Amino acid sequence: MSNGPDQSLKNRVRERAKLAVRGGLHRLDLDVSRGIFTRQVARTLESRAIDTVLDVGANVGQYALGLRRSGYAGRIISCEPLSGAYGELSRRAAKDPHWHTVNAAVGREAGETDINVAANSYSSSILGMTQAHLDGAPDSAYVAVERVEVTTVAALVEKFAVEPARTLLKIDTQGYEAEVMAGAGDLLGRFDGMQLEVSFVELYEGQQLAEQTIAVLREHGYRLQSLETGFSDPTGRLMQCDVLVVRDH
Repeated sequence: MSNGPDQSLKNRVRERAKLAVRGGLHRLDLDVSRGIFTRQVARTLESRAIDTVLDVGANVGQYALGLRRSGYAGRIISCEPLSGAYGELSRRAAKDPHWHTVNAAVGREAGETDINVAANSYSSSILGMTQAHLDGAPDSAYVAVERVEVTTVAALVEKFAVEPARTLLKIDTQGYEAEVMAGAGDLLGRFDGMQLEVSFVELYEGQQLAEQTIAVLREHGYRLQSLETGFSDPTGRLMQCDVLVVRDH
């Protein structure tokens, strides 16, 4: 695993280049990658007067930049545990007075833990990776392990004086979403919207699958607002998607 840091740096450079290309195309109003879905999220934020986004699992800031390019001007609080990705994230956020960053993972309780660093950076997870994931995305293999700080959604709400009723909680933590939700405690049903990555196949060891996650969201009063298909295996089988849910007022 000695190649881990070098490989992670190469992948961050590649991600930076892709972001620059996407940004240019977005300004030309071309549909690329997640453009349509991101604009749907931005419209939802505007229509529901949501003025804060709690961005858990920010990587190098792709999600926040997409929201900004889609017209969202409110506060963003981005959490990213990996030191390399966080460096890039914090540099981007430094140009935006309403974009705050936290160098920590988010989970069930505060403390420290080890996170597995993937070659492509964004597939990094506290959980082990399954063979199904590796078969579908060989470039996502783990190359290193990093010790990181862990905080909770409840602690972030208190630290940043977040009002859940005007907040979207976005969770993209590679199979660790249920632990992040657990760390919200009784705040979970109070966020006006939530966006999560859900899996239909176990891609990370012990993760909660889509059916159970969606059932939990329904129990807390959420309804489906929009979704985007994501990762598929080589046979075309859908393995992941992003779901956007809102409180059913």
